[in-house]
Amino acid sequence: MEQKHQPGELRRDLKTRQLTMIAMGCAIGTGLFLGSGLAIQTAGPSVLLSYAVGALIVLLLMGCLAEMTVAHPTSGSFGTIAEKYVSPYAGFLVRYSYWVANVLAIGVEVSAIAIYMKYWFPDVPGYVWILLFAVALIYINATTVHTFATFEYWFSVIKISAILMFILLGAYLLIGDPSPEMGAKNLTNAGGFMPFGWWGMWVAIFISLFSFLGTELIAVTAGEAKDPDTAVPKALKATVFRLSTFYVVTIALMLMIVPWKEAGIDKSPFVKVMEILSIPGASGIMNFIVLTAALSAMNSQLYASTRMMYSLSKSTYAPRVFSRLSKKDVPLYALGVSTIGIFLAALVSGMAAGSYPFMMGISMFGALFTWFMIFVSHLYFRKSWEATGGRTLPVKMIGYPYLSILGAVLLFALVVSTWFTMFKIVLQFGVPWLLFLSAAYYFWKRQNAVVAQPQEETGAAKEDAK
Repeated sequence: MEQKHQPGELRRDLKTRQLTMIAMGCAIGTGLFLGSGLAIQTAGPSVLLSYAVGALIVLLLMGCLAEMTVAHPTSGSFGTIAEKYVSPYAGFLVRYSYWVANVLAIGVEVSAIAIYMKYWFPDVPGYVWILLFAVALIYINATTVHTFATFEYWFSVIKISAILMFILLGAYLLIGDPSPEMGAKNLTNAGGFMPFGWWGMWVAIFISLFSFLGTELIAVTAGEAKDPDTAVPKALKATVFRLSTFYVVTIALMLMIVPWKEAGIDKSPFVKVMEILSIPGASGIMNFIVLTAALSAMNSQLYASTRMMYSLSKSTYAPRVFSRLSKKDVPLYALGVSTIGIFLAALVSGMAAGSYPFMMGISMFGALFTWFMIFVSHLYFRKSWEATGGRTLPVKMIGYPYLSILGAVLLFALVVSTWFTMFKIVLQFGVPWLLFLSAAYYFWKRQNAVVAQPQEETGAAKEDAK
């Protein structure tokens, strides 16, 4: 059911196709164009299984998220749900963790933008491009949600078109005029399908999840969706299916065209394939595509961090000023505090230059912790929803509670496993971060004897008691 706009609340202007493109735009970034090389080096050809398992985890996550988001289409999304069904403490941890994850991820993307622009303008200092593109994207996010969605839609169209073109060109290379070095034999040459055994395949699952981060953004945008009951389930299903297909097919083509030992993070596997094709200006074309990917991801992450800060303010976990809306119903103050993170995170990524695993790990903890809590929240949500006689929802997670538990266990095991890999920073950063947030929540609670209930649930969210 489409919800009417209420004064003082976020405006519901997003359509199904925009929700889908926003999520895909956020997910299709450096994780596919660059991170896939790291995954291939970690697992060899068995990386195909890694991405398949990663897609399964995301499919389970989207099933849980779709059901809960239709019941509570708010900008706080999984943070509000965790607060309502698990505890205020859980909601506090989830929203701040997701907020900092996006702030750090923005820094990774904005620093990459400065590097990409040096291809055309080698003599212009990187900080010029950081400031220029940051101002442009801040302006886009400061206008209306429709403007943001329009830009993100076309950013995503460019990236998806590029991937489809890559698939067609790759298929032509393999079928039309293959060289002796190409073909399915590359999947078993040089050590077999699993050159690093099951452990390599398992670790690469963690890397694959980095490529899927951003799909959960649909739940955040649901607070501004025109018809969440219809739009959210459709967008989630379309996103998971398309991303899974894109990743598995493109990586399979890469492995058959370029021997897996030649993949890495020094250069995108996409660029290597384009070089083999000997297309005039191929490097410039790919540079434009990866620049678009970075801009798109940065745009979506800025939106997500803004809405999470808005949600924290609505629940009194952050200063009330961050929930104030402009005349165009945009939380400008929340946007402002989130943009400060752009420059802080850009500084951090600059200090860690050349350490892609480090930056990937430090930006992933908050997102994966959020994913884990989505599974946990679903266990609480379904039990409470059925006990209180909530309305019949248009979408329902199958296999409850077993598949919800499976998703949580897989995520927990993957994060713990990082301690024994190059991604140890995930736990080195994540555990102190949760301890810091726990201390912050303790002091906040002492200052607020009565914890406020979530205030941002509107429209369909208010119907859960009916």
